[in-house]
Amino acid sequence: MFSLRPPRPTFRSYLLPPPQTDDKMNSEPKIKKLEPVLLPGEIVVNEVNFVRKCIAADTSQYDLWGKLICSNFKISFLTDDPMPLQKFHYRNLLLGEHDVPLTCIEQIVTINDHKRKQKVLGPNQKLKFNPTELIIYCKDFRIVRFRFDESGPESAKKVCLAIAHYSQPADLQLLFAFEYVGKKYHNSASNINGAPPGAGSAAGGDSSQKTPLFETYSDWDREVKRTGASGWRVCSINEGYMISTCLPEYFVVPSSLADQDLKTFSHSFVGRRMPVWSWSHSNGSALVRVAVIKDVLQQRKIDQRICNAVTKSHPQRSDVYKSDLDKTLPNIQEIQAAFVKLKQLCVNEPFEETEEKWLSSLEGTRWLEYVRAFLKHSAELVYMLESKRVSVVLQEEEGRDLSCIIASLVQVMLDPYFRTITGFQSLIQKEWVMAGYQFLDRCNHLKRSEKEAPLFLLFLDATWQLLEQHPAAFEFSETYLAVLGDSTHISLFGTFLFNSPHQRVKQSTEFAISKNIQLGDEKGLRFPSVWDWSLQFTAKDRTLFHNPSYVGKSMPCVQNGSVKPFKRTKKTYSCARRGPPASAENGPAPRRGAPAPRGRPADGGVERFLREWRARPADPHGLLLPPLSGAHIRLWKLRYLRWVPEAQIARGGAATAAHRLSLLADEVDALGRTLRGPGAGPGAGPGAGPGAGPGAGPGERGRLYFRARGPHDTPATPDFLSSSFPFSPVGNLCRRSILGTPLSKFLSGARIWLSTETLAGED
Repeated sequence: MFSLRPPRPTFRSYLLPPPQTDDKMNSEPKIKKLEPVLLPGEIVVNEVNFVRKCIAADTSQYDLWGKLICSNFKISFLTDDPMPLQKFHYRNLLLGEHDVPLTCIEQIVTINDHKRKQKVLGPNQKLKFNPTELIIYCKDFRIVRFRFDESGPESAKKVCLAIAHYSQPADLQLLFAFEYVGKKYHNSASNINGAPPGAGSAAGGDSSQKTPLFETYSDWDREVKRTGASGWRVCSINEGYMISTCLPEYFVVPSSLADQDLKTFSHSFVGRRMPVWSWSHSNGSALVRVAVIKDVLQQRKIDQRICNAVTKSHPQRSDVYKSDLDKTLPNIQEIQAAFVKLKQLCVNEPFEETEEKWLSSLEGTRWLEYVRAFLKHSAELVYMLESKRVSVVLQEEEGRDLSCIIASLVQVMLDPYFRTITGFQSLIQKEWVMAGYQFLDRCNHLKRSEKEAPLFLLFLDATWQLLEQHPAAFEFSETYLAVLGDSTHISLFGTFLFNSPHQRVKQSTEFAISKNIQLGDEKGLRFPSVWDWSLQFTAKDRTLFHNPSYVGKSMPCVQNGSVKPFKRTKKTYSCARRGPPASAENGPAPRRGAPAPRGRPADGGVERFLREWRARPADPHGLLLPPLSGAHIRLWKLRYLRWVPEAQIARGGAATAAHRLSLLADEVDALGRTLRGPGAGPGAGPGAGPGAGPGAGPGERGRLYFRARGPHDTPATPDFLSSSFPFSPVGNLCRRSILGTPLSKFLSGARIWLSTETLAGED
């Protein structure tokens, strides 16, 4: 009989691969099984397999293989390969290790090696060649590079076009935050407009400290009472944005100005931005912001009426000092041009081993010069408020750009509350978000570059200068400032998404109607707030926001068996570094032909005020003034050079000093708890340190990231610490080594980079 089974082959080939079993044939490559973690409302729009992420420019031995995905929120690279050369990763809960938010993408470049073609991709553009390489330039100075050597050419082209399309939306409602909020609302009936009740108001995820959002009458009223502003009142004539669409519904005005007067005057100001109170000094002087009066015929009359009202709000009826910021400070175009040059220097220019012009090139960008100009003018206005005891009126064309920076810096210098985490967040809410700073346009979320300007980053940079000069006066760290700047490029938080509160209400209401979302009594959708840091970081990682050098107002001590508050005296302890001698305050003489500095006072009152302040003992909870010489205005390395692998200093930089200070502060706290006895608090013993498990509460881990394991514990510096900590530069395009060059000495903190050997050689 004939068998129905086919005959078994008798010839065995040694050239062909062995036959695969059914299990092996059905199994797909491991890369295809990788799936992204998606947020509510997030969808995958395109993907490509067998992509190589380049880790180094001169070798491929560290490259990673995986899958490149484009969603409506981010680009994500999925791989099972561990990241090489990386000892620490600061994880964002919203983003993976290789993820880039679409709103963080600045430029997309596609390259074809074989045809020697490259193209910068814009929205709705065609790509006539199959890309072999994709380079992503990010707004936070990162550079990410992918290769498609083993990928399907059509799939590679489609994913590149998808990234270009979704990273450059044509409309505000196409940003991911709208889909996220809409999905959250439909998925949970217990949420209010897609957000849990009270979400976003906690500072650092701690519900015991709320950040006021200044969306209600009561928030403004509490701020007026906190500062003791007796001659000012909360005004509600803009409810429903009936007067101005670029002002909040509630703001503070002089008590002598009636609502009817404000309505009459509002038509004469640009954008109908009437005089708005920002802050009051304990001596009665106030800080006020106002737009330019466009009605030339009524300008003098209205200006006199406003000044009289501000004068009446002062207990001593002092005069008013008006500062025209448009004439005193660099304009928006100059600031943007300086930032572009800075980015070109830090990102695009290769670090050559023989390069000796890096410092002069940095000076040529004028970025540090502009940071100094804003700090200097803020110090001059502090002098007027503190010493002269007169109210200051900040005048600007629209009153919502340069005045945001100056008003914020003045308050940081004068009010220690704004140097705490909660206070600093409330300051940004009050002087930036609710004051109508145009985050949508200035951060360029919709890729309309003609309105882009890094004003908020300049403010963070100037704040970092103060933090660097007076470390004991700030509760937050430079990591907090860097992460806050990064959050402006995540299209999820309503805090940094709109040009004004009115735009948020208008756009979100239109979106809610289109998606059949019932708003009820709410004014628009409630977007997540960036101040709810638990959305981005774990409780352990959020401890990196705390500055170990910060000196609290008081601490308890034990005397005669009872606990009494112990205040550190000014003479016994202070980490605040004072400025240089008065003769060196203004730096070296200006170069011949250099432009005259702007905003210099007519007399020497400011210089005398600075000298007298420096002569007093340092008070971290008092007035702060910045040293303004060139040696004290430095490049913020953690922000601008953190992604450059060659620029990081292994087991060095500010992170190493912060590690030591954290251990010392934790040891002091442990000794204090021991003195106070058994009821000192839960889990706060000297041995509780970093050994506490991941599930331990914030109280058990303490306020600081690094903790001592015992009273006499002096551990070595961890291997993962570097000048880029807690960020990792691995995964960016590498450049040539810079060891021994002037730049490396600059990164090490040396002020004079010419060595004695170099000087001897010149002789």
